[in-house]
Amino acid sequence: MAKNKPIIAILYDFDKTLATDDMQNYSFIPALGMEPKDFWAATGKLTEKTGVEKILAYMLMMIMQCKEKNIPLTKEYLNKLGKDVKFYDGVTAWFRRINAFGEENGVDIEHYIISSGTKEIIEGTSIAKEFKEIYACEFLYGEDGVAYWPKMAINYTAKTQFVFRISKGVLDSSDDVSLNTRQDAKRIPFRNIIYIGDGLTDVPCMTLVKEKGGKSIAIYPKSQRNKVAKLMEEDRVNFICRGDYTVNSSLDKIMKLIITQMAIVEELLNKESESLKK
Repeated sequence: MAKNKPIIAILYDFDKTLATDDMQNYSFIPALGMEPKDFWAATGKLTEKTGVEKILAYMLMMIMQCKEKNIPLTKEYLNKLGKDVKFYDGVTAWFRRINAFGEENGVDIEHYIISSGTKEIIEGTSIAKEFKEIYACEFLYGEDGVAYWPKMAINYTAKTQFVFRISKGVLDSSDDVSLNTRQDAKRIPFRNIIYIGDGLTDVPCMTLVKEKGGKSIAIYPKSQRNKVAKLMEEDRVNFICRGDYTVNSSLDKIMKLIITQMAIVEELLNKESESLKK
């Protein structure tokens, strides 16, 4: 009976990591007749005035503004907005290429999203099918199909629970019992987890993965390396790369080296285990 291949999980933030901007900025906010800076400023003021947590505040602002502008905030509407999201160069071809490279090295690659953005918009993008699971903020919808309450809100520190879920293989976000049950053998050990984010909001996940033996990569837009340089100086990430997912880019080369290293470690551990049984 063939032994299952080791799994390497690549975890991504979404906004400014895969997409070039916040997902709401492409078409959701313009449809409200607003500029992105005005929408986010109003969200900030809502937090300052009421004390509502920032992620909940932006979700509430989406509901309030749509109601004011008479735009039905339905799941279908949000899904359609996904087609307008723009990605860094090479993103759409990245997953197939990296999966093939993993196959060449005897490992399976799984891709996951852990985002504080809107899940329904992500699900409408052209790359949604590439992910084994998408963890992001979701709305609760009434009988009329219109959003009226948050179903899931994922802030920056709450992201870390999903790293543990992925490692344990407890992918159902409502299953807290299995998540908190002691498990000696992880489905995906932390040494085989790679986290890709874009900055301070990803620091909890980046630090967690790095400290537990995985690899963390900070992404920055062209000519804006200073945005993430401090993360490297503070030893919060292993690498910083420009947001370029094309063949032979710095990110592409580093990712392939990481996968190769992880595959070699898994092969050595396998050989060691076989030797102990003899």
